[in-house]
Amino acid sequence: MRDTQEDAPGGTSAPRRPARHYWRAGFLRGGIELRHLLRNPKEMFGHLTNVAVALLVIAYISDDVPGTRTPMAHLMLAGFAAYLLFQIGLLNLPQMLVTEREEGALLRLRATPGGIPAYLVAKCLLVVVTAVGTLALLLVAAALLAGGPLPQGPGGWLTLLWVTTLGLLAVVPLGAALGAVLPNPREALALIMLPMMGLLLTSGTVFPITSLPVPVQQAASVFPLKWMAQGLRSALLPDAARAAEPAGSWELPMVALVLTAWAVLGFLLAIPLLRRAARRESGSRLSARHRKAEQSGAMPA
Repeated sequence: MRDTQEDAPGGTSAPRRPARHYWRAGFLRGGIELRHLLRNPKEMFGHLTNVAVALLVIAYISDDVPGTRTPMAHLMLAGFAAYLLFQIGLLNLPQMLVTEREEGALLRLRATPGGIPAYLVAKCLLVVVTAVGTLALLLVAAALLAGGPLPQGPGGWLTLLWVTTLGLLAVVPLGAALGAVLPNPREALALIMLPMMGLLLTSGTVFPITSLPVPVQQAASVFPLKWMAQGLRSALLPDAARAAEPAGSWELPMVALVLTAWAVLGFLLAIPLLRRAARRESGSRLSARHRKAEQSGAMPA
């Protein structure tokens, strides 16, 4: 196999050809992992359960959003949609990365030219397609079974598209960064779930954010979930629902600005952290982790 160092005279790298190779290899691997996901009943059941729980909750909500004639169930649907995107990017991806690191996948990839970039492309593709598929299933099922809202007109669909895209760009790199630093898959869920549940309750996803104290609103505004939910509400709810927003408007320019800032921060964190994790991986570290897991009973001896 040719290394990037051999692609140009004098030992210099030729970035264009390797980059295309990594992307192609990543998409091929991502396609294989997507097929495995679709054939894995346990994995599919988990995603379908999230959608089913969201539908059951909104089916039993009959009140309107205070100060508007918008059904509270519609506001909660937009919030659940944002939370599912947030959860898949910020929880599922780190769990996959940490689990496969424990199994030695990262160590094996170090011996493959371009293996780690292609691996990351594949994982990001898997997470993005899973998130978008889950979102589409939730919105269509809610519209058919519970009278849930769908975007009205080209503007609503365009807003749904760019908010979903920017939202995933904001959380997927953060998920990759977390996967690079979390110690093991057994602790990953515990370390991530508690902050995520706090954000679920404080970001205006399950009830209007204006019902929360102002300091809580300000703290939630720092994180992407609040803006993802607000952007999806603007795509799914009528303009009259803006009265329930803190600023009395959807603030779409601020939604775009905050999500873009988180996307940039995530990429700046993820790339060096993943490189550091790959450099530190070794056979002795892997063996030590396996011995520790066997001693704790988390892995069969």
